[in-house]
Amino acid sequence: MAGGTPAHPGSGPAATLPAVAPRPTLRDVASAAGVHPATASRALNEATRDLVRPATVAKVRAVAKSLGYQVNPIARSLKTSRSETVGVLVPDLTNPLFPPIVRGVEDELGGSGYTVLTANTDNDPARTSANFAAMQARQVDGFIVLTALLEDPLMQDAAERGVPMVLVNRLTERLDVSAVAGDDASGIARTVDHLVELGHRDIAHVAGPLTVSTGVVRERAFRESMRRHGLRDDRVVVTDVYSEAAGRTAMLGLLDRDRPTAVVGGNDLLAIGCYDALEETGLSCPDDVSVTGFNDMPLMSRLRPPLTSVRVPQYELGVEAARLLLDRLSGRTVTPRVVLLPVTLVVRGSTAPPPRVGA
Repeated sequence: MAGGTPAHPGSGPAATLPAVAPRPTLRDVASAAGVHPATASRALNEATRDLVRPATVAKVRAVAKSLGYQVNPIARSLKTSRSETVGVLVPDLTNPLFPPIVRGVEDELGGSGYTVLTANTDNDPARTSANFAAMQARQVDGFIVLTALLEDPLMQDAAERGVPMVLVNRLTERLDVSAVAGDDASGIARTVDHLVELGHRDIAHVAGPLTVSTGVVRERAFRESMRRHGLRDDRVVVTDVYSEAAGRTAMLGLLDRDRPTAVVGGNDLLAIGCYDALEETGLSCPDDVSVTGFNDMPLMSRLRPPLTSVRVPQYELGVEAARLLLDRLSGRTVTPRVVLLPVTLVVRGSTAPPPRVGA
């Protein structure tokens, strides 16, 4: 209109907003499926679907999908007093051992309708405590803990308060909770047997920290296995942390003294540090010193030489931990259980017969 002000798009009496369709409710789903709302609720809840006939579950879910119905987790948590979330504490997410474990936890818990909240603690007890408290403030239903120390006041207090939790890979003393780990003692025994069969008699151990169960159990198993073969068991260097740098320092110390012909690494990171020390001093693996690891983390076969290592079923550790926690949360299991999963020794190029004397 000449001389007038142009109308703003969407303004004026003719402009109308599109109608917003109301969200479908649980009652809408139940009505369309021809069932009681309580039945529809059970059918849509992974934790209770087994209480409903499979045909009814399939029908209710198909109706819910067609209507675009989504479960409201906040409303459900208010009704059930559960958040349907689980906290996972990991000591070091940069360590390739832990992501497959967390993946197993997520896959198993996700199938039961749970969401996983993961926190990295950097092996710091203060940070572990802060993350634990923060997750409790968010009302997680339970914990899966990969950070437990051998003597752990935080976990002890939580267990005494009845906090549902499962320990993974690390156990604690006098703590009455469920746990899952690889059979560390068996793995070390097989490693020592393998080296002895190759002809090694002077074998050292670069042990992990003795503040965690993995370090203690593997160090003890090394000594017992050496004594079983009638060999000296005192060639042990204990590190403060599972890291490549710690392995390098420990190996340099061993090389400064009476050089062993083989070294059993407390884990793969320590073994990689041993590689570094050998290269730095002009020695070769396995021609001069054989090296083994533990955990068989991803890409260990890509090292030069490929690392002989004890394979721990990492993903399965996470799955089993999630199952133990689900049993605890559902009340199916009251008595804590400790599950040790079998391990295997994967022999690769980092182990060979010892060098001949005078060669």
